[in-house]
Amino acid sequence: MDSSEQTTVFDIIIWTGAGVSLLGLVGLVWCIVYVARARRARLPDEEMRAVLRKALPLNLGALFLSVIGLVLVIIGIFLG
Repeated sequence: MDSSEQTTVFDIIIWTGAGVSLLGLVGLVWCIVYVARARRARLPDEEMRAVLRKALPLNLGALFLSVIGLVLVIIGIFLG
C-alpha cells in the first residue's frame, strides 16, 4: 500500500456517515411497513392512533439518523 492509498480520518468519517445514514434508512422503511400493516388491518380509529403514536418517535429518530449520517458524509468530503 503506497501513501496515496492510506485510510485517513476523513475516509472513516465518510464511511461512518454512510453507515449511520443507512441505519436511518432501514428505520424509515421499518416505520413505513409498520404503519402499512396497521392500515391493511383496518384498525379502529383509537387503535390506529395508538399505532401512529408509537411509530412517530421511531420515524423521527430514523430521520434524524439519516440526516446526521449525510452531514457526516458531507463533512468528510469537504474536509478530506
